[in-house]
Amino acid sequence: MVYEAADAPGGICRSYHMRPGGSVRLTRTAADGDSYRFEIGGGHWIFGDDPALLRFLRDYGSVRRYGRRSAVFLWRARRYIEYPLQDHLEQLESDVARSVAAELASIARQAVESPRTQKEWNSARFGPTLCALFFHPFNERYTAGLYDRIAPQDAYKSPVGSARGYNATFVYPLDGLDVLARRLAQGCCIEYGRRAVAIDPSARTIAFADGTSLQYRTLISTLPLNRMLELTGLHVTTSADPHTASLVLNIGATAGPALPAYHWVYVPDSASGFHRVGIYSNVDRTFLPQRDGHGGRRVALYVERAYPGDAPPHPSELHAYVQAATRELREWGFIDSIEVIDPSWIDIAYTWSWPGSSWRAEATERLQAHGIQQAGRFGRWVYQGIADSIREGLTIGSALSTG
Repeated sequence: MVYEAADAPGGICRSYHMRPGGSVRLTRTAADGDSYRFEIGGGHWIFGDDPALLRFLRDYGSVRRYGRRSAVFLWRARRYIEYPLQDHLEQLESDVARSVAAELASIARQAVESPRTQKEWNSARFGPTLCALFFHPFNERYTAGLYDRIAPQDAYKSPVGSARGYNATFVYPLDGLDVLARRLAQGCCIEYGRRAVAIDPSARTIAFADGTSLQYRTLISTLPLNRMLELTGLHVTTSADPHTASLVLNIGATAGPALPAYHWVYVPDSASGFHRVGIYSNVDRTFLPQRDGHGGRRVALYVERAYPGDAPPHPSELHAYVQAATRELREWGFIDSIEVIDPSWIDIAYTWSWPGSSWRAEATERLQAHGIQQAGRFGRWVYQGIADSIREGLTIGSALSTG
């Protein structure tokens, strides 16, 4: 049995729909097709090339494969450098490219050290010029100020010597993630609206917000690891590892004259504070209203900004940020008139580790001792994409059915 706090499956990996000029989230495409498709938390693409996983997904609907198009956007110079930046130095100004090439060559000859922080790792790997140009300012924003304190992680996201990068291709269900989630859920026994408010690990009981409770023998939890410790009242000896939140603006608009053709762009120096802009409709036109009264010039996009965990902006701050971000997008020529805008707040969007921390291992072991197995990206406090999470779920399900 699956107990889901929300009223629909999918968690943050779920699509929703909004009409131009509307303010209500729709669970399905508008009957007349006149709606944008957005996603909670921004674009969720299924990366990887696992044939078995693709066969599994196709059992639940058609998926389409895409070759990633992404770039770094240096807006002050109005210059795009294709991702990964470090392997497209020819797109930089010639004097900058020469400096970077010399620094990377020098780094390649140096002995490998063991940096303690993500900032130290990037400095040692990419040198001062690339770090000043992109890696330092971008990651300072991406980590909401944790950049010089967290341990190095996700090194595969910044490869050197591969012109395509770590996520060169991805797939996406043609009907949207919401439809995929509903189809997957049809084969499960799920009770919705069942939010756990307390867990007694000694008695192995779960109390729900609706006043009901139940007993468990084995509990598979995808709740964030820190939240599970709070619910169970279990303690560990080390300080909790940090997390950051994400504010995503989903926007439907008429396209501006300088809208790029990329799927998403990394922005190290936006004036309003966001660090990435993704363009849903550059991935697939199905994100747009089917009835296009703007001559094919509509655009659906998402704008990401990181915040410290558990620190949502005050409504007045949110309003000011929305105004600043949309003004900046207009100044860049990405958008013209806005038809709909919808903020999406993800309280735990990214998880990090302190240097030398054993918190994740201790917390996981503590819960396991009481029959609780953590699963998923936030449950295990690791970075993994949708494909990895699906594979993990299939593995756990198989083990339970044969155990």
